[in-house]
Amino acid sequence: MSAARFNGTARSNGTARFDGTVSLITGASRGIGFAIARRIVAEGGSVVITGRKQDALDAAVAELGPAASAVAGRADDADHRGAVFAHIAAQHGRLDHLVNNTGINPVYGPIVDVDADAARKILEVNVVAALDWTRAALAAGLSRSIVNIASVAGLSASPGIAFYGISKAALINLTAQLAFELAPDIRVNAVAPAVIKTAFARALYEGHEGEVSAGYPLARLGEPDDVAGPVTFLLSDDAAWMTGQTVSIDGGASIRPL
Repeated sequence: MSAARFNGTARSNGTARFDGTVSLITGASRGIGFAIARRIVAEGGSVVITGRKQDALDAAVAELGPAASAVAGRADDADHRGAVFAHIAAQHGRLDHLVNNTGINPVYGPIVDVDADAARKILEVNVVAALDWTRAALAAGLSRSIVNIASVAGLSASPGIAFYGISKAALINLTAQLAFELAPDIRVNAVAPAVIKTAFARALYEGHEGEVSAGYPLARLGEPDDVAGPVTFLLSDDAAWMTGQTVSIDGGASIRPL
C-alpha cells in the first residue's frame, strides 16, 4: 500500500469528521466492515461492531482500541439486535450513523438451481435484516446517516452469484425507498463494490487473481480500505446533500468499452 493511501494508524487527511459521534457497523469483525470501523475511529468517532464470532470481535476491538466495543450475534436475530441497542444506550446514550454491512452468499451456480430455502435465507440476511436494523436504529434515536453495503452484482447480471445479485439489487432499491421516506432528517446511501480482497470474496479470485485484475482499468482488485473511504465520506457531513445514491466502487470496470 502506497504512503498516499490510508494506513489505519492516523486520521485520514488530518480530519476529525466523526468526533463525538457513535456509529454502528454490522458484520465488522474483519474485511470491509472492520476497515470502515477503523477509519471512523481514526477520525475521532466511537464504533459498536457486530459479528457472529466473539473471538473475532474481541480481536477487532483490541486492534481498534478503547473507542470500539462489540456485541456478538446473528444479523437476522431479533434478540441480538435488541442486545446491541441496549448496549449502545448503556455505553453511549446516542447513535449517529448506521452501516448495514452484513451479507451472505451460501450458493454458487445457475440461478435456476438455487435452493428455495437458501434463496429465502439470502434475502432474510441481505435485505430484510438491513431493514430491521434500520427500523431498530431509528427507534433508538439514529440522528444522521445510513450507508448500505450493496454490490456491483446488484447492478447487472452476475453469473454464478445471481441470487446474491438479486438481493443486492433489492438492497439498492431499499436504499432509495428509505432515503425518500426518511428525508430530510436521515440521509441514506449505498455503495456497490466490485471484487474486494476479503475472505468473503476469496472464491471469486483465489488462484486467478491476475486474470480477474486484468478486467479492471485500474489493474488490481479492491482492498477493504478502498470501500471504507467512500463509505465514511457518505456517512459524513461532506456528503450532506447526497441521499438515495448508490456509488459504484469498481476499479473502473463500468467504463470498459463493449
